Amino acid sequence: MFQSGKINGENVLRFPGRAAAAPLAPVAAVSLLPVLIVLHQETSTPGRVGNALRALGHGLDIRRPRFGDALPETLDDHAGAIIFGGPMSANDPDDFVRREIDWIAVPLREQRPLLGICLGAQMLAMQLGARVAPHPEGRTEIGYYPIRPTPAGLALCQHWPDHVYHWHREGFELPRGAELLAEGGDFPIQAFQSGHAFGFQFHPDVTYAMMHRWTTRGHERLESPGARPRHHHFADRAIHDVAERAWLKAFLDGWLVRMPLSMMSEAAE
Repeated sequence: MFQSGKINGENVLRFPGRAAAAPLAPVAAVSLLPVLIVLHQETSTPGRVGNALRALGHGLDIRRPRFGDALPETLDDHAGAIIFGGPMSANDPDDFVRREIDWIAVPLREQRPLLGICLGAQMLAMQLGARVAPHPEGRTEIGYYPIRPTPAGLALCQHWPDHVYHWHREGFELPRGAELLAEGGDFPIQAFQSGHAFGFQFHPDVTYAMMHRWTTRGHERLESPGARPRHHHFADRAIHDVAERAWLKAFLDGWLVRMPLSMMSEAAE
């Protein structure tokens, strides 16, 4: 489970396990820097993840490479980076897709906190050499589906939700050298860790309003094999959302303290 401690009288959750290159910064220090947010559509938002980051004191540096925004050459000025989902595929030949996958080498090289959500996780997996592909029987995960944390996942965070929200038709292999954190049914790889980088096949970012938009604008996808009917999305949210929201907050608290304290000191000068 996360290790708890107190900094400035506040409870702070820390990740155990892997040794960092330098002492980790307290959340109060990390909050001086924004989080880089990579989105893929004009109307996309960071949803509940963005709300949680703002509540922790972070600004959000939102970039949309698909529409011409550049990605930074270093993450020295950011507390971390999150690459969100989108309707495109990590296998698409579009220039912005290739550039994003190549750019992931920056946080990996600098050992900075990185999170990929759905498409972002697939891009991370591809950068790490894993294959991204549709389900062999054409099945999808659209709606709530069960996941099972592995021993490594439970060592990272004890209280995982037993169902999480999905919206995807492709999955990925576990990258070589990565740790499997959570597994599923039709798409076995649901969450993984590689150093300071994490990939989630599911969508902890989705708010109630986003769920309305997705199930309205993307209603035709609800006919895909394996997809849940629209009313199940909202009925299941009433059951599972509290646990998923609490887990997300605990994860983000621990993820952000993976930023080296030495880098924070340099950034503050």
